[in-house]
Amino acid sequence: MKKYARIMVAAALAAGLCAGVSAAEAQKFRVIGQPLATGLIQAKKEQPFFENFGKVTGLPVEMDYKPIDTLGIKDTEELRVLKSGLFEIASLRFPQNARDEPTLLGFDLVGLNPDYATARKVVDTFYPQADERLQKQFGVKLLGVFPFGPQVLFCNKPITQLADIKGLKVRVYDQNLAKFIDSIGGTPVPISFADTHQSLSLGVVDCAITGPSSANSSGWPEVSTHQLAIGFQMAINGYAITLKAWQKLSPEQQATLQKAVTDLTNDIWVYSEALFKDAVSCNTGGACETGKQFKLVDVPISGADRALLKQAVTKVSLPSWSEICDKVNKGCVDRWKKTVGPVVGIQ
Repeated sequence: MKKYARIMVAAALAAGLCAGVSAAEAQKFRVIGQPLATGLIQAKKEQPFFENFGKVTGLPVEMDYKPIDTLGIKDTEELRVLKSGLFEIASLRFPQNARDEPTLLGFDLVGLNPDYATARKVVDTFYPQADERLQKQFGVKLLGVFPFGPQVLFCNKPITQLADIKGLKVRVYDQNLAKFIDSIGGTPVPISFADTHQSLSLGVVDCAITGPSSANSSGWPEVSTHQLAIGFQMAINGYAITLKAWQKLSPEQQATLQKAVTDLTNDIWVYSEALFKDAVSCNTGGACETGKQFKLVDVPISGADRALLKQAVTKVSLPSWSEICDKVNKGCVDRWKKTVGPVVGIQ
């Protein structure tokens, strides 16, 4: 009888353990997505990926995906929200979260990434440093990094070159860009993406900076007259998961999740470049496949414009970033110089 009782207890414990494993494997992760207003990368790549995640990967994970502009959460609060445990994954907007973690700006200083090839090298080199910092300070792990693409200038006043923004009010989205605009005589005005269309319409700002595809999707050319398609930054963003959520997955599940996100970001790198070229053309009345055709004046990029932007790294963006990053992350810039520096020719 005693032997039978022991067998029954052991069987019950085993059943309980199996049920626990099964429950642990079935996960539901809440995901903060990019704003709907940002356009096709969000709509065509990111949202379908998360909504079809379980079907594509075979993982017992449900992704409850919501674009951030439907959640009532500010995009400047993503790291705090992840740290609090309210969400498990975020499509992390690096520039907007740089006030909480200035290290993120090291991916995309003004003038640092003149083209996609350079940006990819910078991202691959700086990734470990940024990931280590986010894990330490916020308990989140980077899963991948991607570009929205070159951030260009839209104005509702006539300009013929970059220097013409002297005396004009320009919408910016991070401190590094604000410093550069200020250095060439413009007045930087931090405004959220969602509020920029109205700000251009009402004259709150004279110019604004974003990607040409995002501008097209949000109707900026309706309230602008000129487009100068010189890329100030590459608008680097990334996917982050809380370590608590990550550790709920088995090593095999972690590897599957990581591969899926890596495949997504690789796809976005390619898509972003094609989208950029088409959107520039759409906005200025040329061939147009992915957006709405507008008739903005296409301001030619001069050698002086390129030189002005190239000088920005060593004269403005790197020095200004050094001040804020080293205050909160000692040695931040020295580590950047040792790793990223050789990639871009900076010592």
